[in-house]
Amino acid sequence: MSYCAYCALRSEDDLHRKYHDERYGFPVSGDNELFGRLIMEINQAGLSWDTILKKEDSFRKAYVHFDIRKIADFNEVDEQRLLSDAGIIRNRLKIKAAIHNAKRVIEFTDEFGSFEAWLTFHHPKSHDEWNKLFKKTFKFVGAEIVKEFLMSTGYLSGAHNDSCPIFEKVKLQSPKWMEK
Repeated sequence: MSYCAYCALRSEDDLHRKYHDERYGFPVSGDNELFGRLIMEINQAGLSWDTILKKEDSFRKAYVHFDIRKIADFNEVDEQRLLSDAGIIRNRLKIKAAIHNAKRVIEFTDEFGSFEAWLTFHHPKSHDEWNKLFKKTFKFVGAEIVKEFLMSTGYLSGAHNDSCPIFEKVKLQSPKWMEK
């Protein structure tokens, strides 16, 4: 068994290694947690994932525990609060994208019932198909953001190589509809 290359040399207590071993590729349930992962992936653009992991608690606090309905109601005062919060990534486009994307999720939850149900309805798709859907639906979602969001939440394969010891754990926890 060999770990995925990007964390093979990291110690067990390394933040990135813990994320890899305990969360990356495992199914995520609950709309707010799924949306929180999307916010984190969007904010990672141009930065290291370690930076985002170190700021996760601050993101969770700044974005009211990733509560989609509350984020959808954010106004200019909230935007300014986020822009001045040194605990998160202070990028106006990423902040505006989070608010816009929350509003989009609210729109389609009327039809599908939840963000998770919307993702499940569209599953399975290829990366290219997911990318087209996300670009049509959300802001600030390039191909890499879409891929990492979907792999990290179990909707797209490839989070772990087949010889990684975590691969089997992910596979055991994934519902049958997530397997291809």
